Amino acid sequence: MADDPRGVVELIARESYGRLVAYLAARTRDVAAAEDALADAFLTALGTWPRDGVPRKPEAWLFTTARRRLIDRARHDRVHAEAEPTIRLLVDGLSHGKGAMNVAMDDLVFPDDRLKLLFVCAHPEVDRGMHTPLMLQVVLGLDAATIASAFLTSPAAMGQRLSRAKARIRDAGLAFEVPDRRELPARLDAVLDAIYAAYGTGWDDVAGSDPRRAGLAQEALWLVRTLLRLLPDEPEARGLLALVLYCEARRPARRAANGDYVPMSAQDARLWSAPHLEEAERELAAAAAKRRAGRFQLEAALQSAHVEGALRGQTDWSAIAVLYEGLLRATPTAGAFVGRAAALAEAESPAAGLSALNRIDPSLIKSYQPYWAVRAHLLRRAGRVDEALGAYDRAIGLTEDAATRQFLLCRRAELPLSGI
Repeated sequence: MADDPRGVVELIARESYGRLVAYLAARTRDVAAAEDALADAFLTALGTWPRDGVPRKPEAWLFTTARRRLIDRARHDRVHAEAEPTIRLLVDGLSHGKGAMNVAMDDLVFPDDRLKLLFVCAHPEVDRGMHTPLMLQVVLGLDAATIASAFLTSPAAMGQRLSRAKARIRDAGLAFEVPDRRELPARLDAVLDAIYAAYGTGWDDVAGSDPRRAGLAQEALWLVRTLLRLLPDEPEARGLLALVLYCEARRPARRAANGDYVPMSAQDARLWSAPHLEEAERELAAAAAKRRAGRFQLEAALQSAHVEGALRGQTDWSAIAVLYEGLLRATPTAGAFVGRAAALAEAESPAAGLSALNRIDPSLIKSYQPYWAVRAHLLRRAGRVDEALGAYDRAIGLTEDAATRQFLLCRRAELPLSGI
Protein backbone atom coordinates (compact mmCIF):
# COMPACT_ATOMS: atom_id res chain seq x y z
CA MET A 1 0.00 0.00 0.00
CA ALA A 2 2.88 2.39 0.77
CA ASP A 3 3.94 2.07 -2.88
CA ASP A 4 0.50 3.20 -4.03
CA PRO A 5 0.06 6.91 -3.15
CA ARG A 6 -3.55 7.02 -4.28
CA GLY A 7 -4.33 3.91 -2.25
CA VAL A 8 -2.76 5.47 0.86
CA VAL A 9 -4.84 8.64 0.38
CA GLU A 10 -8.03 6.61 -0.01
CA LEU A 11 -7.21 4.53 3.06
CA ILE A 12 -6.60 7.61 5.22
CA ALA A 13 -9.75 9.26 3.87
CA ARG A 14 -11.75 6.19 4.96
CA GLU A 15 -10.11 5.54 8.30
CA SER A 16 -8.88 8.91 9.56
CA TYR A 17 -11.10 11.59 8.06
CA GLY A 18 -13.10 12.23 11.21
CA ARG A 19 -10.03 12.23 13.44
CA LEU A 20 -8.23 14.77 11.24
CA VAL A 21 -11.25 17.06 10.98
CA ALA A 22 -11.70 16.89 14.74
CA TYR A 23 -8.07 17.88 15.37
CA LEU A 24 -8.30 20.75 12.92
CA ALA A 25 -11.64 22.05 14.17
CA ALA A 26 -10.79 21.71 17.87
CA ARG A 27 -9.07 25.10 17.97
CA THR A 28 -10.88 27.10 15.28
CA ARG A 29 -14.42 25.78 15.90
CA ASP A 30 -14.97 26.21 12.17
CA VAL A 31 -15.90 22.74 10.96
CA ALA A 32 -16.51 23.75 7.34
CA ALA A 33 -13.11 25.47 7.13
CA ALA A 34 -11.43 22.39 8.61
CA GLU A 35 -13.11 20.18 6.03
CA ASP A 36 -12.08 22.52 3.19
CA ALA A 37 -8.49 22.63 4.40
CA LEU A 38 -8.33 18.85 4.69
CA ALA A 39 -9.79 18.46 1.18
CA ASP A 40 -7.03 20.76 -0.12
CA ALA A 41 -4.45 18.67 1.73
CA PHE A 42 -5.74 15.48 0.13
CA LEU A 43 -5.58 17.08 -3.31
CA THR A 44 -2.03 18.24 -2.64
CA ALA A 45 -1.07 14.74 -1.55
CA LEU A 46 -2.48 13.29 -4.77
CA GLY A 47 -0.34 15.74 -6.70
CA THR A 48 2.93 15.41 -4.78
CA TRP A 49 3.12 11.91 -3.32
CA PRO A 50 3.30 10.12 -6.70
CA ARG A 51 6.30 12.33 -7.49
CA ASP A 52 8.02 12.59 -4.10
CA GLY A 53 6.88 9.38 -2.45
CA VAL A 54 4.52 8.77 0.48
CA PRO A 55 5.75 10.44 3.69
CA ARG A 56 6.79 8.23 6.60
CA LYS A 57 3.80 9.55 8.58
CA PRO A 58 1.18 10.40 5.96
CA GLU A 59 -1.51 11.40 8.49
CA ALA A 60 0.86 13.88 10.12
CA TRP A 61 1.76 15.25 6.69
CA LEU A 62 -1.91 15.78 5.82
CA PHE A 63 -2.61 17.31 9.22
CA THR A 64 0.29 19.76 8.89
CA THR A 65 -0.64 20.70 5.34
CA ALA A 66 -4.29 21.25 6.23
CA ARG A 67 -3.42 23.33 9.28
CA ARG A 68 -1.18 25.55 7.15
CA ARG A 69 -4.08 26.01 4.73
CA LEU A 70 -6.18 27.20 7.66
CA ILE A 71 -3.45 29.65 8.69
CA ASP A 72 -3.20 31.01 5.15
CA ARG A 73 -6.96 31.40 4.99
CA ALA A 74 -7.04 33.23 8.31
CA ARG A 75 -4.22 35.55 7.24
CA HIS A 76 -6.11 36.52 4.10
CA ASP A 77 -9.30 37.18 6.01
CA ARG A 78 -10.62 40.61 5.17
CA VAL A 79 -11.06 41.49 8.84
CA HIS A 80 -7.56 40.79 10.14
CA ALA A 81 -8.42 41.65 13.73
CA GLU A 82 -11.04 38.91 13.80
CA ALA A 83 -8.68 36.42 12.21
CA GLU A 84 -5.77 37.07 14.56
CA PRO A 85 -6.96 34.82 17.44
CA THR A 86 -7.39 31.94 14.99
CA ILE A 87 -3.92 32.50 13.56
CA ARG A 88 -2.38 32.46 17.04
CA LEU A 89 -4.15 29.22 17.95
CA LEU A 90 -3.09 27.51 14.74
CA VAL A 91 0.49 28.75 14.74
CA ASP A 92 0.83 27.66 18.36
CA GLY A 93 0.13 24.11 17.21
CA LEU A 94 3.01 24.28 14.72
CA SER A 95 5.51 26.41 16.61
CA HIS A 96 6.85 23.73 18.92
CA GLY A 97 8.61 21.79 16.17
CA LYS A 98 8.61 18.17 15.19
CA GLY A 99 8.10 16.88 18.73
CA ALA A 100 4.78 18.63 19.09
CA MET A 101 3.52 17.08 15.88
CA ASN A 102 4.60 13.62 16.99
CA VAL A 103 2.62 14.07 20.20
CA ALA A 104 -0.38 15.35 18.29
CA MET A 105 -0.47 12.43 15.89
CA ASP A 106 1.16 9.49 17.66
CA ASP A 107 0.65 9.79 21.40
CA LEU A 108 -2.94 10.95 21.88
CA VAL A 109 -4.21 10.18 25.36
CA PHE A 110 -7.55 12.05 25.33
CA PRO A 111 -10.40 9.78 24.53
CA ASP A 112 -9.92 11.37 21.03
CA ASP A 113 -11.18 14.72 19.80
CA ARG A 114 -13.85 12.96 17.75
CA LEU A 115 -15.91 12.53 20.90
CA LYS A 116 -15.69 16.24 21.59
CA LEU A 117 -16.82 16.93 18.05
CA LEU A 118 -19.74 14.52 18.46
CA PHE A 119 -20.93 16.50 21.46
CA VAL A 120 -20.43 19.79 19.62
CA CYS A 121 -22.64 18.51 16.80
CA ALA A 122 -25.29 17.60 19.40
CA HIS A 123 -25.29 21.08 20.97
CA PRO A 124 -28.79 22.40 21.82
CA GLU A 125 -28.16 25.44 19.61
CA VAL A 126 -27.81 23.19 16.56
CA ASP A 127 -31.08 22.10 14.92
CA ARG A 128 -32.03 18.85 16.66
CA GLY A 129 -32.96 17.24 13.36
CA MET A 130 -29.41 17.81 12.12
CA HIS A 131 -27.55 16.27 15.07
CA THR A 132 -27.20 12.79 13.58
CA PRO A 133 -26.61 13.86 9.93
CA LEU A 134 -23.98 16.35 11.06
CA MET A 135 -22.13 13.74 13.08
CA LEU A 136 -22.29 11.24 10.26
CA GLN A 137 -20.63 13.68 7.87
CA VAL A 138 -18.22 15.59 10.07
CA VAL A 139 -16.99 12.84 12.39
CA LEU A 140 -17.46 9.76 10.25
CA GLY A 141 -16.90 11.16 6.79
CA LEU A 142 -20.11 10.09 5.02
CA ASP A 143 -21.02 12.23 2.04
CA ALA A 144 -24.28 14.18 1.79
CA ALA A 145 -25.73 11.76 -0.79
CA THR A 146 -25.26 8.74 1.47
CA ILE A 147 -26.73 10.59 4.46
CA ALA A 148 -29.62 11.90 2.36
CA SER A 149 -30.60 8.38 1.30
CA ALA A 150 -30.81 7.33 4.96
CA PHE A 151 -33.01 10.33 5.82
CA LEU A 152 -35.20 10.09 2.71
CA THR A 153 -34.32 13.50 1.32
CA SER A 154 -32.38 14.83 -1.65
CA PRO A 155 -28.57 15.23 -1.57
CA ALA A 156 -28.92 18.93 -2.41
CA ALA A 157 -31.32 19.59 0.45
CA MET A 158 -29.18 17.61 2.89
CA GLY A 159 -26.05 19.44 1.74
CA GLN A 160 -27.68 22.82 2.38
CA ARG A 161 -28.87 21.80 5.82
CA LEU A 162 -25.43 20.47 6.74
CA SER A 163 -23.80 23.73 5.61
CA ARG A 164 -26.20 25.76 7.76
CA ALA A 165 -25.51 23.56 10.79
CA LYS A 166 -21.73 23.98 10.42
CA ALA A 167 -22.15 27.74 10.07
CA ARG A 168 -24.16 27.71 13.29
CA ILE A 169 -21.30 26.00 15.14
CA ARG A 170 -18.83 28.57 13.79
CA ASP A 171 -20.95 31.69 14.31
CA ALA A 172 -22.05 30.73 17.82
CA GLY A 173 -18.51 29.77 18.86
CA LEU A 174 -19.83 26.59 20.46
CA ALA A 175 -17.52 25.10 23.06
CA PHE A 176 -15.45 22.22 21.73
CA GLU A 177 -15.72 20.00 24.80
CA VAL A 178 -17.63 17.19 26.44
CA PRO A 179 -20.42 18.90 28.41
CA ASP A 180 -20.68 18.67 32.17
CA ARG A 181 -23.07 16.26 33.86
CA ARG A 182 -25.97 18.70 33.88
CA GLU A 183 -25.85 19.14 30.11
CA LEU A 184 -25.08 15.55 29.25
CA PRO A 185 -28.59 14.01 29.03
CA ALA A 186 -29.67 16.53 26.40
CA ARG A 187 -26.79 15.51 24.14
CA LEU A 188 -25.95 11.91 24.96
CA ASP A 189 -28.97 10.43 23.17
CA ALA A 190 -28.04 12.20 19.94
CA VAL A 191 -24.44 10.98 20.19
CA LEU A 192 -25.58 7.39 20.77
CA ASP A 193 -28.04 7.68 17.87
CA ALA A 194 -25.29 8.86 15.52
CA ILE A 195 -22.88 6.10 16.52
CA TYR A 196 -25.61 3.51 15.99
CA ALA A 197 -26.59 5.05 12.65
CA ALA A 198 -22.94 4.86 11.58
CA TYR A 199 -22.76 1.24 12.67
CA GLY A 200 -25.96 0.43 10.80
CA THR A 201 -24.63 2.06 7.65
CA GLY A 202 -21.54 -0.12 7.77
CA TRP A 203 -23.54 -3.21 8.75
CA ASP A 204 -25.89 -2.79 5.78
CA ASP A 205 -22.94 -3.12 3.40
CA VAL A 206 -22.79 -6.89 3.82
CA ALA A 207 -20.15 -7.36 1.14
CA GLY A 208 -17.97 -4.47 2.27
CA SER A 209 -17.98 -3.32 -1.35
CA ASP A 210 -19.04 0.31 -0.84
CA PRO A 211 -15.91 2.44 -0.22
CA ARG A 212 -18.09 5.14 1.36
CA ARG A 213 -18.98 2.72 4.17
CA ALA A 214 -15.70 0.85 4.53
CA GLY A 215 -14.61 0.60 8.14
CA LEU A 216 -17.70 2.34 9.53
CA ALA A 217 -18.78 -0.61 11.66
CA GLN A 218 -15.38 -0.86 13.34
CA GLU A 219 -15.20 2.92 13.71
CA ALA A 220 -18.58 2.93 15.45
CA LEU A 221 -17.49 0.10 17.75
CA TRP A 222 -14.35 2.05 18.64
CA LEU A 223 -16.38 5.21 19.34
CA VAL A 224 -18.86 3.50 21.66
CA ARG A 225 -16.02 1.82 23.58
CA THR A 226 -14.31 5.19 23.95
CA LEU A 227 -17.55 6.86 25.01
CA LEU A 228 -18.06 4.20 27.66
CA ARG A 229 -14.57 4.80 29.06
CA LEU A 230 -15.53 8.46 29.38
CA LEU A 231 -18.99 7.72 30.83
CA PRO A 232 -18.78 4.32 32.57
CA ASP A 233 -22.00 4.84 34.54
CA GLU A 234 -24.26 5.47 31.53
CA PRO A 235 -26.35 2.32 31.01
CA GLU A 236 -27.46 3.29 27.51
CA ALA A 237 -23.82 3.51 26.39
CA ARG A 238 -23.35 -0.04 27.71
CA GLY A 239 -26.56 -1.07 26.01
CA LEU A 240 -25.31 0.25 22.68
CA LEU A 241 -21.98 -1.53 23.11
CA ALA A 242 -23.84 -4.78 23.85
CA LEU A 243 -26.07 -4.29 20.80
CA VAL A 244 -23.12 -3.70 18.48
CA LEU A 245 -21.26 -6.70 19.91
CA TYR A 246 -24.24 -9.00 19.36
CA CYS A 247 -24.36 -7.89 15.74
CA GLU A 248 -20.60 -8.16 15.25
CA ALA A 249 -20.67 -11.68 16.65
CA ARG A 250 -22.85 -12.75 13.73
CA ARG A 251 -20.77 -11.08 11.02
CA PRO A 252 -18.84 -14.26 10.01
CA ALA A 253 -22.12 -16.06 9.32
CA ARG A 254 -23.82 -13.39 7.22
CA ARG A 255 -22.26 -14.68 4.00
CA ALA A 256 -22.16 -18.18 2.55
CA ALA A 257 -18.93 -19.58 1.12
CA ASN A 258 -20.04 -18.45 -2.35
CA GLY A 259 -20.77 -14.92 -1.13
CA ASP A 260 -24.57 -15.26 -0.89
CA TYR A 261 -26.42 -13.36 1.82
CA VAL A 262 -27.62 -15.54 4.72
CA PRO A 263 -30.52 -14.25 6.90
CA MET A 264 -30.20 -14.71 10.66
CA SER A 265 -32.77 -17.53 10.70
CA ALA A 266 -30.56 -19.58 8.38
CA GLN A 267 -27.15 -18.74 9.83
CA ASP A 268 -24.82 -21.39 11.24
CA ALA A 269 -24.56 -20.36 14.90
CA ARG A 270 -21.27 -22.26 15.16
CA LEU A 271 -19.70 -19.48 13.12
CA TRP A 272 -20.74 -16.78 15.58
CA SER A 273 -18.01 -15.23 17.70
CA ALA A 274 -18.27 -16.61 21.24
CA PRO A 275 -16.00 -13.89 22.75
CA HIS A 276 -18.20 -11.16 21.25
CA LEU A 277 -21.36 -12.83 22.55
CA GLU A 278 -19.89 -13.28 26.04
CA GLU A 279 -18.81 -9.64 26.19
CA ALA A 280 -22.22 -8.53 24.95
CA GLU A 281 -23.95 -10.51 27.70
CA ARG A 282 -21.67 -8.96 30.35
CA GLU A 283 -22.31 -5.43 29.08
CA LEU A 284 -26.07 -5.95 28.91
CA ALA A 285 -26.14 -7.35 32.45
CA ALA A 286 -24.07 -4.40 33.73
CA ALA A 287 -26.43 -1.96 32.01
CA ALA A 288 -29.53 -3.68 33.41
CA ALA A 289 -28.07 -3.46 36.93
CA LYS A 290 -28.41 0.34 36.72
CA ARG A 291 -32.21 -0.09 36.48
CA ARG A 292 -32.59 2.67 33.88
CA ALA A 293 -33.84 0.83 30.82
CA GLY A 294 -33.66 2.58 27.47
CA ARG A 295 -33.81 2.02 23.74
CA PHE A 296 -30.39 0.48 23.27
CA GLN A 297 -30.70 -1.86 26.23
CA LEU A 298 -34.03 -3.08 24.84
CA GLU A 299 -32.56 -3.57 21.37
CA ALA A 300 -29.64 -5.45 22.88
CA ALA A 301 -32.08 -7.60 24.88
CA LEU A 302 -33.87 -8.43 21.64
CA GLN A 303 -30.60 -9.54 20.08
CA SER A 304 -29.86 -11.61 23.18
CA ALA A 305 -33.24 -13.35 22.89
CA HIS A 306 -32.64 -14.14 19.21
CA VAL A 307 -29.16 -15.47 19.93
CA GLU A 308 -30.36 -17.61 22.83
CA GLY A 309 -33.19 -19.00 20.72
CA ALA A 310 -30.84 -19.90 17.88
CA LEU A 311 -28.37 -21.58 20.22
CA ARG A 312 -31.10 -23.53 22.03
CA GLY A 313 -33.01 -24.33 18.85
CA GLN A 314 -36.21 -22.77 20.18
CA THR A 315 -37.00 -19.05 20.11
CA ASP A 316 -39.49 -17.50 22.55
CA TRP A 317 -41.30 -15.29 20.04
CA SER A 318 -43.90 -14.16 22.57
CA ALA A 319 -41.15 -12.75 24.79
CA ILE A 320 -39.61 -11.04 21.77
CA ALA A 321 -42.96 -9.45 20.90
CA VAL A 322 -43.21 -8.12 24.46
CA LEU A 323 -39.70 -6.65 24.22
CA TYR A 324 -40.72 -4.91 21.01
CA GLU A 325 -43.73 -3.42 22.77
CA GLY A 326 -41.38 -1.94 25.36
CA LEU A 327 -39.13 -0.64 22.59
CA LEU A 328 -42.12 1.00 20.88
CA ARG A 329 -42.96 2.84 24.10
CA ALA A 330 -39.38 4.11 24.30
CA THR A 331 -38.83 4.77 20.58
CA PRO A 332 -41.75 4.31 18.16
CA THR A 333 -39.64 3.79 15.03
CA ALA A 334 -40.49 2.00 11.79
CA GLY A 335 -37.95 -0.69 12.66
CA ALA A 336 -39.60 -1.42 16.00
CA PHE A 337 -43.09 -1.60 14.44
CA VAL A 338 -41.87 -4.00 11.75
CA GLY A 339 -39.92 -6.10 14.24
CA ARG A 340 -42.98 -6.48 16.47
CA ALA A 341 -45.09 -7.53 13.47
CA ALA A 342 -42.53 -10.17 12.50
CA ALA A 343 -42.46 -11.49 16.07
CA LEU A 344 -46.27 -11.67 16.23
CA ALA A 345 -46.29 -13.62 12.97
CA GLU A 346 -44.00 -16.22 14.55
CA ALA A 347 -45.73 -16.25 17.93
CA GLU A 348 -49.29 -16.36 16.57
CA SER A 349 -49.79 -16.45 12.79
CA PRO A 350 -48.85 -14.69 9.53
CA ALA A 351 -52.26 -13.03 9.64
CA ALA A 352 -51.45 -11.50 13.04
CA GLY A 353 -48.18 -10.16 11.68
CA LEU A 354 -49.84 -8.72 8.57
CA SER A 355 -52.50 -7.09 10.72
CA ALA A 356 -49.76 -5.38 12.74
CA LEU A 357 -48.03 -4.25 9.55
CA ASN A 358 -51.29 -2.81 8.24
CA ARG A 359 -51.60 -0.61 11.32
CA ILE A 360 -48.24 1.14 10.76
CA ASP A 361 -48.44 4.76 9.64
CA PRO A 362 -47.90 4.63 5.84
CA SER A 363 -45.60 7.66 5.98
CA LEU A 364 -43.13 5.65 8.06
CA ILE A 365 -42.77 2.73 5.66
CA LYS A 366 -43.27 4.07 2.13
CA SER A 367 -39.54 3.73 1.36
CA TYR A 368 -38.53 1.49 4.27
CA GLN A 369 -37.05 -1.65 2.74
CA PRO A 370 -37.38 -3.97 5.80
CA TYR A 371 -41.13 -3.34 5.88
CA TRP A 372 -41.59 -4.55 2.32
CA ALA A 373 -39.25 -7.53 2.80
CA VAL A 374 -41.14 -8.67 5.91
CA ARG A 375 -44.49 -8.01 4.25
CA ALA A 376 -43.47 -10.10 1.23
CA HIS A 377 -42.39 -12.95 3.53
CA LEU A 378 -45.65 -12.92 5.50
CA LEU A 379 -47.83 -12.67 2.40
CA ARG A 380 -45.93 -15.62 0.98
CA ARG A 381 -46.60 -17.65 4.15
CA ALA A 382 -50.26 -16.63 4.06
CA GLY A 383 -50.58 -17.90 0.48
CA ARG A 384 -51.36 -14.44 -0.93
CA VAL A 385 -49.00 -14.89 -3.87
CA ASP A 386 -49.97 -11.96 -6.09
CA GLU A 387 -49.60 -9.52 -3.22
CA ALA A 388 -46.33 -11.16 -2.19
CA LEU A 389 -44.93 -10.65 -5.70
CA GLY A 390 -45.70 -6.94 -5.50
CA ALA A 391 -44.17 -6.63 -2.04
CA TYR A 392 -41.03 -8.43 -3.21
CA ASP A 393 -40.78 -5.98 -6.10
CA ARG A 394 -40.94 -3.03 -3.71
CA ALA A 395 -38.36 -4.57 -1.38
CA ILE A 396 -36.00 -5.41 -4.24
CA GLY A 397 -36.29 -1.91 -5.66
CA LEU A 398 -35.36 -0.41 -2.30
CA THR A 399 -32.40 -2.73 -1.64
CA GLU A 400 -28.93 -1.28 -2.19
CA ASP A 401 -26.82 -4.28 -1.18
CA ALA A 402 -26.32 -6.59 -4.16
CA ALA A 403 -26.24 -9.81 -2.12
CA THR A 404 -29.44 -8.96 -0.27
CA ARG A 405 -31.11 -8.04 -3.55
CA GLN A 406 -30.10 -11.37 -5.04
CA PHE A 407 -31.50 -13.20 -2.01
CA LEU A 408 -34.86 -11.46 -2.44
CA LEU A 409 -34.86 -12.10 -6.19
CA CYS A 410 -34.37 -15.81 -5.52
CA ARG A 411 -37.19 -15.85 -2.98
CA ARG A 412 -39.45 -14.06 -5.45
CA ALA A 413 -38.54 -16.48 -8.24
CA GLU A 414 -39.73 -19.40 -6.11
CA LEU A 415 -43.31 -18.09 -6.30
CA PRO A 416 -45.63 -18.88 -9.20
CA LEU A 417 -46.49 -15.97 -11.46
CA SER A 418 -50.05 -15.90 -10.16
CA GLY A 419 -52.30 -17.99 -8.00
CA ILE A 420 -50.96 -20.67 -5.66
